[in-house]
Amino acid sequence: MSEPSGTPVRRGSLRRVLIAVFSALGLAAAAAAAATLPANASAPTPPSGWSQVFLDDFDGAAGSGINSSNWQYTTGTSYPGGPAGFGTGEVETMTSSTNNVSLDGAGNLRITPRRDAAGNWTSGRIETNRSDFQPPAGGKLRVEARLQMPNVTGAAAKGYWPAFWMLGAPYRGNWWNWPGVGELDIMENVQGINNEWATMHCGTSPGGPCNEKSGIGGQKVCAGTTCQGGFHTYAVEWDKSTSPEEMRFYLDGVNFHTVRQNQVDATTWANATNHGYFIILNVAMGGEFPAAFGGGPDGGTDPGHPLVVDYVQVLQSTGGGGTTPPPTTPPPSGNRDAYNAIQAESYDGQAGVGTETTTDTGGGQNIGTLANGDYALYKGVDFGTAAARQFYGRVASGAAGGVSGLVEVRLDSRTSTPIGSFAVANTGGWQTWKTVPANISSVTGTHDVYLTFTSGQPADFVNVNWFDFGH
Repeated sequence: MSEPSGTPVRRGSLRRVLIAVFSALGLAAAAAAAATLPANASAPTPPSGWSQVFLDDFDGAAGSGINSSNWQYTTGTSYPGGPAGFGTGEVETMTSSTNNVSLDGAGNLRITPRRDAAGNWTSGRIETNRSDFQPPAGGKLRVEARLQMPNVTGAAAKGYWPAFWMLGAPYRGNWWNWPGVGELDIMENVQGINNEWATMHCGTSPGGPCNEKSGIGGQKVCAGTTCQGGFHTYAVEWDKSTSPEEMRFYLDGVNFHTVRQNQVDATTWANATNHGYFIILNVAMGGEFPAAFGGGPDGGTDPGHPLVVDYVQVLQSTGGGGTTPPPTTPPPSGNRDAYNAIQAESYDGQAGVGTETTTDTGGGQNIGTLANGDYALYKGVDFGTAAARQFYGRVASGAAGGVSGLVEVRLDSRTSTPIGSFAVANTGGWQTWKTVPANISSVTGTHDVYLTFTSGQPADFVNVNWFDFGH
């Protein structure tokens, strides 16, 4: 949820957008177990090395409002003096009415969008009073919530946009310094799709070092029950005990997206992290993110489906203490063979990347929605001792006339000088595949490989199915 604007909205056609579809047990095991707990479960006890600095279990009488010692309502259609529609184009009016924001008497908060007889939408947006959530020096902060998305799908979900997110404290009272002060989208969901999006926004907009207004984002499907059909645990862990610092995003204890300090310049990172944050829960209706997936709300949208919040808690650990969930991406230890096809969808990190089923030989998936500033990371590619001098990419493009770009290969940093590249324009369709070779500088040893995508136009210009290297 971006302020004043800037959700992970893709830049290409709607068709391209639609593919962008806690001790030994530790935090990860606790979070995974939390997904199967009852709907009114209490927040898990912090594991060894962690302390709880904020908790709301949303216990209270049915129909009562939020605990005002923890939360404040944001009402209307904007912050005072801030951009209209909260800067995102959303169409609802936020209220403090228990019709929109209330406890259910069973240990949950419900934020419920409503539509009146005239077609006007109301909903709810609450923010923590505190805006000082940040890690201690050299430590970690973990912000998590157990949530069930509005249980509505298909055409009836058109325009729904629930979110659990954070904004940098300097935004309060300014309302115009986004995205420089930072935004952490721990969970966003639109249109009742069984998927969650997690994003860090920073830098300048449009474009800039954080690829705004898309931001540096990742996504993951809810497993077991859908995001709409049951509770899942969503978290971000801000880690100042590592070098570089990291923002790690989790779904049910699985770290599926990480943003590292060295992905942007030092000033951009400092401006986004040298202060506290406040936490936000809301359900917007309409706006830029839903617009990227078909729009809404419209006459077929079904009101009254709440975002259900079991608990929100904030934990911290000092120094390097506290068990961190095990990494879910492999270290750069030679786990990939440079000379066998590396499936593009097997990336270890990305920004701006979507996946879709491919019709290319062998089936599976390809990556797409690739435009200027996007990248995909593949850790631990082993080139051996005999130098690689060729790069081969299996690509397709349905880009409009005049739209083209470069597929570049970089080693160990997405800002390093490319060791090689090739240009791509329309190949005859987004599933019309060809293998394109390129010369590269000689490479030996084991490296993290970044595919980066550069274009002079903002539109998506290429799909990638697989790549490999040759001597």
